[in-house]
Amino acid sequence: MNSYNAFLFDLNGTMINDMPYHISAWHRILNELGANISLERVKEECYGKNHELLERVFPHRFSEAEKDRMSFEKEKQYQAEFRPHLALIDGLGTFLEEAHTAGIKMAIGSAAIMFNIDFVLNGLNIRDYFGALVSADDVINSKPDPETFLSCAERLQVAPGSCLVFEDAPKGVEAACNAGMKSVVITTMHTKEEFSAYPNVVGFIDNYNTAFLKQFV
Repeated sequence: MNSYNAFLFDLNGTMINDMPYHISAWHRILNELGANISLERVKEECYGKNHELLERVFPHRFSEAEKDRMSFEKEKQYQAEFRPHLALIDGLGTFLEEAHTAGIKMAIGSAAIMFNIDFVLNGLNIRDYFGALVSADDVINSKPDPETFLSCAERLQVAPGSCLVFEDAPKGVEAACNAGMKSVVITTMHTKEEFSAYPNVVGFIDNYNTAFLKQFV
């Protein structure tokens, strides 16, 4: 039986199944800006900070102020489209309560801006479960750099090796690996085969109802 002192959650695609809404919003905005980019390519680019995504697609084209404005407009579009569907992935509410009852510390480590994290926590009334929140606003280096998850561990005052990371994206699992943390992968957006390079994956889940998770709480 594995014993972990803390659970660290990515947000988008891991706690809520909202990545198609992010991809759709970016696809529309990037093509309006003249990118002529496919939906599949946008999916591949949907990692890290919004400013980094814009810089990858349009190198050196926009000022920081312009990126700030486009990022905020994109998040407003995403929230308006996703709000009617805002819900935790199946079984996560129960899993959070069980972990809380067991005394396991929890944090969110996400490349989302705090505007989006607040949207989820307030909309679903789950803020009290989390002892730390690390957003894109709080780190210099995005995933796959380990800074996000190491910051979570530091704020929770737990050793990195005692943290179990829940992620849906290869870059996130790589960040966990770089932080010396094991990871459970939820397959909302990616297949198991896409994580074959990462030795820190301890298992795959479709949702949080699976009996596999009972060993951790």
